[in-house]
Amino acid sequence: MSTTRLRSGQVAEAAGVNPQTLRYYERRGLLAQPERSLGGHRLYPPAAVTTLRVIKAAQRLGFTLDEVADLLEAGRPRRAGGSDPGLRERARAKLAEVEARIADLRTIRATLLEAVEAGCDDLASCATSTDCPLPFADIAEEDHHDRHCC
Repeated sequence: MSTTRLRSGQVAEAAGVNPQTLRYYERRGLLAQPERSLGGHRLYPPAAVTTLRVIKAAQRLGFTLDEVADLLEAGRPRRAGGSDPGLRERARAKLAEVEARIADLRTIRATLLEAVEAGCDDLASCATSTDCPLPFADIAEEDHHDRHCC
């Protein structure tokens, strides 16, 4: 077992984050509190670099920090025999979320392309035009329904 410890700057540089991010992740519980040197410097095990890289990779895949914390916790050994959804299940759920967002973005893109092609330059006049491709009527109907529903 290696007893090599790294200081904050070394860990941050190796993981490609800044030292403030390192401290923030500690406060959030994503990264274990490090040991301290006699001089008060934080001393991290080399595995902290891997943990930081995992956190950043998960964020790039669309996981929130709360979700990352859950993923990290799910990967830790457990004392009790409880089951916890692992990466595969959580990745499936995130994939479904991403696919829904992509579908929404495609709809938004198509609507914006229609607005550009229709020459919509003024939102106020476009909103009153029957030729306007922007969904003003749909939005107003949704707002009206939300206010009077349930």
